[in-house]
Amino acid sequence: MVNIIWLFFLVAGFVVAMITGRIDEVTKAVFTGAETGVTVCFGLISVMVFWLGIMRIAEDAGLLDKIAKLLSPIVRFLFPDVPKNHPALGYIMSNMSANILGLGNAATPMGIKAMQELQKLNPDKETASPAMCTLLALNTSSITIIPTTLIAIRMNYGSANPAEIVGTTLIATIIATAGAILIDRWYRNRYARLHPIPPIPPSTSNRSAPKAL
Repeated sequence: MVNIIWLFFLVAGFVVAMITGRIDEVTKAVFTGAETGVTVCFGLISVMVFWLGIMRIAEDAGLLDKIAKLLSPIVRFLFPDVPKNHPALGYIMSNMSANILGLGNAATPMGIKAMQELQKLNPDKETASPAMCTLLALNTSSITIIPTTLIAIRMNYGSANPAEIVGTTLIATIIATAGAILIDRWYRNRYARLHPIPPIPPSTSNRSAPKAL
């Protein structure tokens, strides 16, 4: 659906440009945008390489493992339907740790692996499970202490103080994460009311065997 929307915007833009006689401006904007994109990417490489190196040192030093342990009670609360010691929990904690440190590129593979593991637990393969929805909400609105990508973009465009957004970004992401968790809890409770779990039938394993005639 998103691809269709973008295609509509592109086609509509070219059609309007041809009707109004401004196709040259559109062509110029396309090439200028492509050039700017390449320039920004080159500017991001150095900063991303630096922070990925720092995070590798932190990982070897055990910092990420300590963050994951701190997040463990929170993850157990947010994902009560995931069995204890399931591989999905490890991927979820790694994803959250990377997002908190602003490493979106490092968080993406862990998020994908977590989704794959949660899909294995999903009884309805055609519909996202509550745990999958929770992970998507947290991954989208994650608390970010160091917004690495934004800092790199500001540096690339010559900002006088690229890191001044750290405080406001932290506040904004805390509010976003809190809102995502509240909405997720509300929908979970609503789903539980609309789809109550059927009672477990009494076990017949303890019944005495019929007597032989």
